[in-house]
Amino acid sequence: MPALAPPDPPLTDGVVTLRAWRDTDADALVRMMDEPEVARWTRAPSPYRESDAIAWLATHPVLLRRRTELPLAITDAASGELLGSIGLRFPEDGRGEFGYLVAAAARRRGVAARALRLYARYAFDALGVERLEVQIQPANEASLALAESVGFRREGTLRSYTVVRGQRVDLVMLSMLPGELRS
Repeated sequence: MPALAPPDPPLTDGVVTLRAWRDTDADALVRMMDEPEVARWTRAPSPYRESDAIAWLATHPVLLRRRTELPLAITDAASGELLGSIGLRFPEDGRGEFGYLVAAAARRRGVAARALRLYARYAFDALGVERLEVQIQPANEASLALAESVGFRREGTLRSYTVVRGQRVDLVMLSMLPGELRS
């Protein structure tokens, strides 16, 4: 089976573009990731350093070759500025699990909703995914509202499901099936 490959040409709606990560993104990635809200909701190292960015970017060829994850950069379609990150993991059986985050300066501008819609459509149409999932901490109300606005539906709470920063946390499971994407 061939390796996964970022969409070529990149996905865009004219406002945001989803493209492959580049080694030259390391500095912007550090600025985006070394932020309290990112540390609050993710497992990313905090403080986030250049060595963390370089190490993460270096994992991409293996992820693509193994077909386990397809990480993409969210950028401004006009300027190319890095606005966020979105990835789709492929755990098994035609499912895809999203993870996403947006840089502090780009929040509350619809960036994540645009990126999630673009990538969900691509996952269903081009990658043949049959079910999309996102797992979000219950207190992350902005992310829950975003996922639901795009068409994800809550299925329930996974109690004490995972560990984030040394603490067991609940996660809300949301899913989307083909035909449920909202524009």
